[in-house]
This record gives sequence, C-alpha cells and structure tokens, in this order.
Amino acid sequence: MSEVTHEEAVKTMAKIIKDVKFAMLTTRTAGGELYSRPMTTQEREFDGDLWFIGSKDSEAVADMRERPQVNVSFSHPDKNNYVSVSGTAELVEDRAKLDDLWSDFYKAYFDGKEDPNIQLIKIHAQGGEFWESSGKLVSFFKMAQSAVTGAKPDMGKNDTVKL
Repeated sequence: MSEVTHEEAVKTMAKIIKDVKFAMLTTRTAGGELYSRPMTTQEREFDGDLWFIGSKDSEAVADMRERPQVNVSFSHPDKNNYVSVSGTAELVEDRAKLDDLWSDFYKAYFDGKEDPNIQLIKIHAQGGEFWESSGKLVSFFKMAQSAVTGAKPDMGKNDTVKL
C-alpha cells in the first residue's frame, strides 16, 4: 500500500469516480442479504458525500430507510481503476439540490422534476479504498513478468482512507 495523504486519497477517488457513468450501490435487505443495483453517478466533485436520485417506492430506498449503512463501488476497467466507498445513506428532500442534480436522463424514470416519487439519496462517506493503475495492458504485462520472475509486481496505487 502506498503512503498518501488524506487529501491526496480523496482527490484520487474523485478523479476515478468522475470518469465512471454508473456506480453499484449495495444495501442490506430486510432478510439480511446484501443487494447491489446500478445508480447513475452524478457529475459532481466527490468531497466525502455522494448523491443519487432514486424512487421513493423502490426496494433500495426502503432498505436505506431501515438500514442506512451502504457501500458504493465504482469501476473503470478500461483504465483498471476502482473505488469502494462505505457510508451512511440519508434520504433527503431538497428542491434546490434536486434542481442542481437533475438532467434530462431522469425523464426516462420520472414524470419530470415534480414527480412525487423522486427521492434524493445522500451518502455520507465514512471510509473508502481505491485502486489506480496505469492501465490494463501494463498491468497484464506486470503480472506476467511477476509470474516469470517471482517478484511482486507494482500494480499501481492502492490505499484506504478514513473519511
């Protein structure tokens, strides 16, 4: 694991998250199972909080209402970059924030911004981990070289951060 400052780690996570269109949001169901579903990544700079738009009547929102501990993972396999963020979900009613986050993309899911089923979801990040490398081809080469030489490959940066 590399030595990075808290600020550097958050900046690295923000850079990776910005390039990922969809995240996987994991909640715990009433039966105790972990369940993941895709959520659209908001085009906002990660600062320790993540925002999503969901449906009030969805299982995800019901799960978060009762069991707010969640995990959000971001994957950019073309660049071999990954982020995992654990935190607490808050269900928010905030018209100004909805105006800020809204895009025409959501018209496919809701009857406009006035739809009463819209639920803002704010994830207060408590910790996270990221993996960042220079790309798949280089990583594959380093793994193959390691297999031949027996030396541990330098696969890029990996760090855990408490947020």
